[in-house]
Amino acid sequence: MSEAVVAKRYAEALFQLGNEKATLDQMVDDFQVVKEVFQANNKLNTFLKHPRINNTKKKQFLDEVFQGLDPDVITTLKLLVDRHRTDIVPSMVDHFNQFVNDAKGIAEVTVYSVRKLSNPERSQLVASFVKRFNKSTFEINNVIDPTLIGGVKIRVGNTIIDGSISRKLQRIERDIVTANK
Repeated sequence: MSEAVVAKRYAEALFQLGNEKATLDQMVDDFQVVKEVFQANNKLNTFLKHPRINNTKKKQFLDEVFQGLDPDVITTLKLLVDRHRTDIVPSMVDHFNQFVNDAKGIAEVTVYSVRKLSNPERSQLVASFVKRFNKSTFEINNVIDPTLIGGVKIRVGNTIIDGSISRKLQRIERDIVTANK
């Protein structure tokens, strides 16, 4: 079974657990911390997968490192250690956040632009997204991309809207080449 499918199943189970216990917001915050730690420290995953270190020591290490986090988060990490699946943690966290956002009617939007978007520009984007994607709230993540000549590229879930000048120039070039044939 692919790692993405496995990560999604763990995320779905955690979402259901957090929903039943009404701890989703706390779990989202805690899992964000866990994801950042896993992504920032490559040696952590190496340690957790090392065959000569027994699982008891690995779990004790997790208890110490992630002390104060939601018990369900720590239990999940320990379960992943037992099943040798710690490499799916970042993907599982992303899927978990997606389940939570879907339940709350929130869509995450990544906007690639040459410069930081101003507040009026953000508001205008949100207003157009509400109409187009039928979601109540949007969290905009603005990524500065100096390779864009101008315009913006927007990613909402699996949908990409490319309004960059470089893309428009590519379309014009393609149209000219097609017209000359």
